[in-house]
Amino acid sequence: MTTLRAFTCDDLFRFNNINLDPLTETYGIPFYLQYLAHWPEYFIVAEAPGGELMGYSECWGAAVLTLCVFTVMGKAEGSVAREEWHGHVTALSVAPEFRRLGLAAKLMELLEEISEKKGGFFVDLFVRVSNQVAVNMYKQLGYSVYRTVLEYYSASSGEPDEDAYDMRKALSRDTEKKSVIPLPHPVRPEDIE
Repeated sequence: MTTLRAFTCDDLFRFNNINLDPLTETYGIPFYLQYLAHWPEYFIVAEAPGGELMGYSECWGAAVLTLCVFTVMGKAEGSVAREEWHGHVTALSVAPEFRRLGLAAKLMELLEEISEKKGGFFVDLFVRVSNQVAVNMYKQLGYSVYRTVLEYYSASSGEPDEDAYDMRKALSRDTEKKSVIPLPHPVRPEDIE
């Protein structure tokens, strides 16, 4: 049986099988520790019965899963006065051998629940435009493209930088769904608040 639990510092040494996926953004240890210190409720991991991590998720207001089969990491950010307080998914990753089991959907659901409890208006995330598997999964989970962010992801090997979709899902506090009305034009990374 898969166990969802809070991410711990020890998990930093156990999630390489998830984090080395070419479509997963990786960060330095201080970055993960900052999230763990500031938004521990948003850092969740999924652990397989044998103890291996299935995945994780990072969210501003985030969650991460352990022995990583999958993980989610995130945080809470924005302005309440401008109705921009929200949960942000920093990372969601599932180990290849545990994909298509509904783990990513479960992690996203947990992150959305946390964001609801914190009074968020919406949850957002950034995804590579070329990652159509992820884009389609997020759409199935109720997310829509809010805007395109030009050259958001740095390329390697001399290739051009890649655009990202800023995808959002309104939460119950956004009764008029204002947070998900798409912008009619793309933006640059420096234009993002």
